Amino acid sequence: MYLIHLFLPLYDNDQQPLPKSLFSEVRDGLIHKFGGLTAHSRAPVDGLWQEDGSHAVRDDLVIYEVMTPELDRAWWTEYRASLETRFRQEHILIRAQQVELL
Repeated sequence: MYLIHLFLPLYDNDQQPLPKSLFSEVRDGLIHKFGGLTAHSRAPVDGLWQEDGSHAVRDDLVIYEVMTPELDRAWWTEYRASLETRFRQEHILIRAQQVELL
């Protein structure tokens, strides 16, 4: 089983808030494809990274997670590219973690 995390920014690269409908579309599509979803959206997560070595860049994020028995890398690669276009981002982080159900 795989746990997939999608880190979605609340603002585009120009610091403009992204429409709530965009998050609803992603959420509904993932629920339809994977049969469920957990959204970590109550308090945005702070993402920080060094862009040019001199200062940190910050993002406010929500995290969506889904579980799937198989990891279709080609599908996720294409889906990430579509999210980057829709969210007007250079990069969207999606990570997969193999899990053992207890």
